[in-house]
Amino acid sequence: MAKPSDTHLPEVLSSSATIAKEFPSELLSAVTIFLRSMGVSESIPDNCNTKDFYSDLVRAFLKPDRVLRGRVTCLLTISPAVTNFYGSLHGGFVAIVAETVSIACARTVVAEDKELSLGDLSISYLSGAPMNEEVIVDGSVVRSGRNFTVVAVEFKLKKTGRLIYTARATFYNMPIAKL
Repeated sequence: MAKPSDTHLPEVLSSSATIAKEFPSELLSAVTIFLRSMGVSESIPDNCNTKDFYSDLVRAFLKPDRVLRGRVTCLLTISPAVTNFYGSLHGGFVAIVAETVSIACARTVVAEDKELSLGDLSISYLSGAPMNEEVIVDGSVVRSGRNFTVVAVEFKLKKTGRLIYTARATFYNMPIAKL
């Protein structure tokens, strides 16, 4: 990779961006148009640049429905604030909801004196969740032992029951450090 000979980089790319010499300029233009349309390099609004902003956002859209030992079910409402460029649930928001529900689910079986450390989170995006839909998020413990806990999470459209996302999280159960 090398710097292009043209020193005029589009404003969404930093001056330290590395672009291959053989990269076609029309593709570079298409990429920068896409990045600009996504708001890349724009500043974060002050009301979003606060501690626990994501936690507040998740709490606003995720409501607990049922909590049992080894199982947590929540209802997720899709609004414009959590949708992507295409009008469906943003993949990053799917991940944060999957992590949140997984932690809640693991906490139903892991002792309070153990700290949970997320070791792996995998997500399959099977279909999109359209705006203004409700999604049932169902987490269940697959396996829990002394050292780790595995949780599976399914996202289904409430109206049709269609499976749209699946996730699997592995947590390491660690003793809390005594300082």
